[in-house]
Amino acid sequence: MHDIRLLFYGTINCYTRGTHALIHASSLGPNEKLVLAFDVGTTFSGVSYCMLCPGELPVIQGVARYPGQEHVGGGSKIPSILYYDLQGDVRAVGAEALQEHIIEQAEDEGWVKLAWWKLHLRAKHLASSHIRDGDIELPPQLEGKSAVEVLADFLRYLFQCARTYIQESHVNFWRSAENSIEFVLTHPNGWEDQQQQQIRRAVELAGLISSMEEQISPSLRFCVTNVIAPNILSPTIIDASNYSDEDDQSDSQGVILIEAGDRTIDLSAYSMKLSPTSFEEIAPAECNRARTLLQKKLLGSEHYSNPTIIAQMADIFDKTTRHRFRTPDDPSYIKFGTLRDKDLKYNIRSGQLKLAGQDVADLFEPSIEAIIKAFEQQSRVASSPISLVCLVGSFAASDWLFARLQEYFLPLGIRFYRPDSHV
Repeated sequence: MHDIRLLFYGTINCYTRGTHALIHASSLGPNEKLVLAFDVGTTFSGVSYCMLCPGELPVIQGVARYPGQEHVGGGSKIPSILYYDLQGDVRAVGAEALQEHIIEQAEDEGWVKLAWWKLHLRAKHLASSHIRDGDIELPPQLEGKSAVEVLADFLRYLFQCARTYIQESHVNFWRSAENSIEFVLTHPNGWEDQQQQQIRRAVELAGLISSMEEQISPSLRFCVTNVIAPNILSPTIIDASNYSDEDDQSDSQGVILIEAGDRTIDLSAYSMKLSPTSFEEIAPAECNRARTLLQKKLLGSEHYSNPTIIAQMADIFDKTTRHRFRTPDDPSYIKFGTLRDKDLKYNIRSGQLKLAGQDVADLFEPSIEAIIKAFEQQSRVASSPISLVCLVGSFAASDWLFARLQEYFLPLGIRFYRPDSHV
């Protein structure tokens, strides 16, 4: 029987912070333990871990090698994608699902690809107007398979990857700690008891814990912790060259955390004591608007208006073009094909689609406007003046998004930061 502590860590950013919280709350004791932290995101997911050994300083590490990534030296995250066959069995997960032979086999055998499935678990009480209004089209659920069961399959895969990685990287440690594992599972701040129970059920279905363990283990408990408590965050969270001890640190300080993810943008407000006062899901990211733009630009093209090609272009835009975009004065490119792909009428040359810089800039505007509107709403009702805003998440890597928001915040005298560890 495993000695397992299951903690739910309220976060909209980085799963290693959940590991920090557990390490601070957990006594090392005389025996070796293992902490596994799972961050299941809408588009990407990963695992961090910490080996708790008596007499040794805990070090948080990430699982940096997954199946299907070996050819590029591995990576700390994998796509949150699964392929199911017609019998409802998992056939490929994560980076493996992007391999050419898997895609070909999936087409030949009629496998079903699931992406964005986490959106079906979202808290219905959140102000997800962009989802209700159709700005984000929810993917269909697999017939006969609930979102909780999909989460269970995905968690099982992540656990297997973590076990293999730790076994290969740390000789004999897994054997000594496999019956003393403490799990950390992240979820957005706005998720409450219903979503926690769904996650708990998924953990049971994945075989990480049993319902009997839940009943008899006194160490099995929930722990929803705020994401920016000073003893949890890495020092880089508010580290910036123009930040000094002389900055206002009064009790009246308010903090807003903007998490710009691959599919949604969330905003959380905190008091100076860093307890959450509100959480709001405010806007979708740009991929869906990019798809609409591409459909308009390529309308009438006999070949390039094909929905499959449009989807491929939108995916490439999402992964590369939008992050590289810096100014509306310069054109942007989506490299999607080979040198043979050419249609000058539609600005396609050598396998690249050319987009006017202003068209790309316009794709950002709804998100920028939604962030500013949400900030202004929070400022009006906040009990403490907002003096610090942090931009985190994968979309925070966009220099254009950061520059546009900086134009707004700096004249207001608000410190606006994008930490090095924003992703």
